Amino acid sequence: MHESKLGMAATALVAAGCSVAVDDMPSMTPEEGQAGGLAGTAWQLVRIQSMDDTVQVPDDRSMYTLQFGEDGTVAVRADCNRGTGGWTSEGASLAFGPLATTRAMCPPGSLHDAYIAQLSYVRSYVLRDGMLHLATMADGAILDFEPLPDAE
Repeated sequence: MHESKLGMAATALVAAGCSVAVDDMPSMTPEEGQAGGLAGTAWQLVRIQSMDDTVQVPDDRSMYTLQFGEDGTVAVRADCNRGTGGWTSEGASLAFGPLATTRAMCPPGSLHDAYIAQLSYVRSYVLRDGMLHLATMADGAILDFEPLPDAE
């Protein structure tokens, strides 16, 4: 049976406690692994890759964002909704606290539900080549982000 690179990377991350280096998900330098590596940064979603090789791509990346505050808060945009919560990081681990979000009904085709659901399962991150990759525990998805263009 064919196993995707994503599947192998997620399996390796889980087996090694999310700190193993693999071709697609190399380990971070110490500076990148510190909470300071994320604090003050802003990102937009490029894709959600699930273990079953399903890839979800937003129509407009700027509608799905994460902004990591220096104070441990995170601001989330999920299509027509916005939210806030907390985040913690130690080494390569990353976890989001409960997110308080607005509950507007987004248009058909929105990734709102999938995006918010996956964020609650995030357990680790990798910064590589200017991209942020979040790995989840539950269904083994990887959320790929690029820097938000207008972030300062």
